[in-house]
Amino acid sequence: MTLKKIVRIIFVAITSLILITGMVLVYVLYIPFSPKKNAESVDIIVRWGSSFGVVAAELAEKNVVRSVDQLKFTATLYKQTQKLRVGKFTLKKGMSNYDALMALVKGPQSLIKFTLPNGYDSRRFAKIIERYLEIDSVETVALISDSSFIAQLGVNATSLEGYLYPETYNFTYGLNAKNIITALVHQHQKMVSDTLLNKIKKQGWTMKEVLTLASIIEGEAMVDTEMPIISSVYHNRLAIGMPLQADPTIQYIIQDGPRRLLRSDLNIDSPYNTYKYKGLPPGPINNPGINAIMAAISPAQTKYLYFVANGDGTHSFSETYSQHLRAKKRFDEYRAHVEKAKQQKADNE
Repeated sequence: MTLKKIVRIIFVAITSLILITGMVLVYVLYIPFSPKKNAESVDIIVRWGSSFGVVAAELAEKNVVRSVDQLKFTATLYKQTQKLRVGKFTLKKGMSNYDALMALVKGPQSLIKFTLPNGYDSRRFAKIIERYLEIDSVETVALISDSSFIAQLGVNATSLEGYLYPETYNFTYGLNAKNIITALVHQHQKMVSDTLLNKIKKQGWTMKEVLTLASIIEGEAMVDTEMPIISSVYHNRLAIGMPLQADPTIQYIIQDGPRRLLRSDLNIDSPYNTYKYKGLPPGPINNPGINAIMAAISPAQTKYLYFVANGDGTHSFSETYSQHLRAKKRFDEYRAHVEKAKQQKADNE
């Protein structure tokens, strides 16, 4: 065999090896695992401290990529093994290793949407935040009463209860408790306009007092249109030195609420017990929405001193105690009827 032939064979072998290697690299890096136009979406959460291997294993398990080793190889080749971002990402099943890697390293994060309802206290807010964002609820609750943090936010209060605005929020995964609480307080400050602040000041109220009353109104009202009327009852009671006797304040101090209140609950010795102590409680008992805040400073003009539930979310309002007793009797009869119907249904099942 001539030298020329040997050189040609070596050249062909090397060229073939390069081509094969290139084809393998293209296959491993860029060819989708299972290309489909309408591939199923998969949510991946990269948590603090997650190793690339753990994330790669989850991607392979959920059929986003072909194998753990191939994705690791791709990340090593592109020097991206240490560049994962904490967050939630939405990927597609059957992606190429390169596309999956770039989605985690440079792609947009998915927003996590959840609602903090009107009238929930900070403990319940913290539980919702923990459920969706995996932020320790104990840490969140502690932060809400952290005096230095409260001062940084420009809030003149000993607690952020009442200053956390109830709303539907969209957050990215990986934020901490301070990030979230700051956003909630800023949303409250945004909703409480300068016009509203001036009105509060002109009436001789403080923001804390308004939020305290608003939180009670929020706790009582099932129908927003009744809020100004409920507010008028409390304003009228405050004007004559009559105890507010607001059930939501009792719900706030019991340990196993919310539940149906017992007569013994009304004897709990707490400054938040508006059956025992006159005037407003020391601070808000929940986080009211803007309608309750508006109702607190703009009550309806009535002479009502009492109200009782009708059983359908609305209330009957009374000016005198005798009228109130008649309304209460109607509600007691309604509740007894409902309980009887429930029992009959249970007996028939």
